[in-house]
Amino acid sequence: MLVKTILAFDFGTKSIGVAIGQQLTKTAYALNALIAKNGVANINEVAELMSNWQPNLLVVGLPLNMDGTKQPITNKAQIFANYLRNYFNIPVEMQDERLSTIEAYATLFEKSGYRGLNKQKVDSQAAVIILQDWFNEN
Repeated sequence: MLVKTILAFDFGTKSIGVAIGQQLTKTAYALNALIAKNGVANINEVAELMSNWQPNLLVVGLPLNMDGTKQPITNKAQIFANYLRNYFNIPVEMQDERLSTIEAYATLFEKSGYRGLNKQKVDSQAAVIILQDWFNEN
């Protein structure tokens, strides 16, 4: 079995959370979130992540409404995933991310109280949850 290193992204228009994980141990860890402008991350920062971690797969959170319907940001997240797939020539999978941000807030609050609730930490913790959900389904 090929051991997969996976980078996961919690897409946002101002901040994109990032997590790294390994399929064999099914563990994920938060990395520094990327600053985004209208949903566009600095490609050099993404390329540095790709170079440093050499992932076999990328997972991008798919934002959906609670009833499973698309919301305005859903298409932007899909465009981001397609961009990553085409630019880096690496497989990309979408993962339902419903409630990941709420769970991220709860996890960080439990660990650090209000001090742990800055936007970038929350976004990267949400990426961890997205990746853990992917592990649970694959």
